[in-house]
Amino acid sequence: MPRPLALPPEGTIAPFAELPVDFVGSYPDPATRLEPELPELAFIGRSNVGKSSLLNALTGRKGLARVSATPGKTQTMNVFRLPGFYLIDLPGYGFAKASKVNRAAYRRLVEGYLTRRETLTGVVWLLDSRHDPSKDDLTFQELLATSGRPVLAVLTKADKLTRREQAERPAAIAAALGVPGDQVQLVSAETGLGIADLGESILTAIRGEPA
Repeated sequence: MPRPLALPPEGTIAPFAELPVDFVGSYPDPATRLEPELPELAFIGRSNVGKSSLLNALTGRKGLARVSATPGKTQTMNVFRLPGFYLIDLPGYGFAKASKVNRAAYRRLVEGYLTRRETLTGVVWLLDSRHDPSKDDLTFQELLATSGRPVLAVLTKADKLTRREQAERPAAIAAALGVPGDQVQLVSAETGLGIADLGESILTAIRGEPA
């Protein structure tokens, strides 16, 4: 199974909103060299899982990552630079209406990035907290395991759950994925639930601190 990123102490405040963030560019080639060379933390998940909203919530910038009106169309990695590291926004998977050409381009980009990118420090894997992992999610989990990258499974849209469901869903999804419960983290871009802890998880991974 993928190794988890380090989880921070509960209540730790993430300083992303106070950090400068620059959009570097969008690239279709997973071998694109970034200058300067810095650690990279990738965000990936099924189309419409709330990836753009989460990136915006982490950085405190509503328009940093744009929410696509056409899921499955984007086939590039979007790069954002923060002091000392990059956040890489990878296109979403599992969009049923994507053409065969787009699906093939997606696979080349994501597989190439996850398996060969030397500067990739870890992966934030987004899953919808309201649903059990889909067939596409489980297929993608196999790719993550093959890549050997540190992974944190982040359960989005927690604001759509009741309090009881918020308490129960992390363990249920962890069981469905076959991982320990502490390898998943619940968040909501709408209410801010879990955002600070996720930010500190990312900084911990970038610093290379042990889990």
